[in-house]
Amino acid sequence: MQKYTEYINNIKNVISQIENTCTESIEKTSKAFSDALIEGRRIILFGTGHSHMLCEELFYRAGGLLNIQPILIDTLMLHIDAAGSTVAEREEGLAEKIFDDYALKSGDVIVIISNSGRNGVVIDMALLCKEKGLTVIALTNLRHTNAGASRHQSGKRLCEIADIVLDNCGCVGDACIDVDGVEGSICATSTVAGAMILNACVAEAVDICAKKGFCPEHFISANVDGGDDINNRLIEKYKKEIKHL
Repeated sequence: MQKYTEYINNIKNVISQIENTCTESIEKTSKAFSDALIEGRRIILFGTGHSHMLCEELFYRAGGLLNIQPILIDTLMLHIDAAGSTVAEREEGLAEKIFDDYALKSGDVIVIISNSGRNGVVIDMALLCKEKGLTVIALTNLRHTNAGASRHQSGKRLCEIADIVLDNCGCVGDACIDVDGVEGSICATSTVAGAMILNACVAEAVDICAKKGFCPEHFISANVDGGDDINNRLIEKYKKEIKHL
């Protein structure tokens, strides 16, 4: 079998596992999203390293909900110092400043994204958000997180703190392809799986809202006629409430 076919088949298998084992968590997340949308509360996304891409996946895009607040911290992302971000994500004590900077509030919903679910920043954030009355949803890899110990002083992993756990059904270490003559595995699955899960939750949440007579505001493609006018009106309306708009 060619390796690209093997990778595609692995992704199909991951998606099948998600469909077979995660529907209850997806439905609970969708309900939390729809409640937040109807009640005017925010849906917040936080992840470090490559997980930050999933924060951007739902933010400011064609078909994307308006009421999405990504947490984007330079030192926890890859574009300035990739190696440094690995060090930073293991530190404790950053969550309180992030919480205050983004004005997180009781009643908001936060999706905390971490494949391993074991590092200091995400554990700190989950514990603080629980304490402050947010609904905490973990998007993680249960197979991976259960294979290792927490790096946080509490001894807890993300999945043990969250109200709802979304499992991306990946393998330990995330990378899923082995090539003869190459040491270690290549080609991760967590981003593909995570993006699918989050968009599935949004689709269901919007349907729940529509059935209750509520139409959530969302962006359309800036590359279709009239798109700029619609999106610019939404940005003007919410730029003081949604950081990074």
